[in-house]
Amino acid sequence: MTKDEIRTREDFINLYALHLGLDRFIEAQDKWNTYQTALEEVKAGKKKTHWIWFIFPQMEGLGTSEKSRYYGIRGRDEAIEYINHPILRDRLVEITEAVYNNEKTVYEIFGNDVIKVRSCMLLFASVSDIPIFQKMLEKHCWK
Repeated sequence: MTKDEIRTREDFINLYALHLGLDRFIEAQDKWNTYQTALEEVKAGKKKTHWIWFIFPQMEGLGTSEKSRYYGIRGRDEAIEYINHPILRDRLVEITEAVYNNEKTVYEIFGNDVIKVRSCMLLFASVSDIPIFQKMLEKHCWK
């Protein structure tokens, strides 16, 4: 997409996300120590702030908000790149394990955002053999 082809705000969001690649996730997770905040909220058993899109990413097109479009994973190749990125993989595994091991249910922790977590688990279980994603799917009967 060229500068002349940008016609809508959505075109701009997509072009900018493509330009940044996986850095868009690192920037969002590092800004204001957001990843650490997310991990603390999950361990405490209740998501309180707004970080779901870039901590538990899902396939592009599943959400309609700007953040959902911006942080949407743009296909299988980007999902594989994400899970092979050492920082993003380790953080996703760590926070997923915190959810899995929490005494509260995933529904209590995430409320209406639970569907995004489910989509994330399905995505990364399909592109990796990291056990925690499959364990989450089985624990919550999300297959």
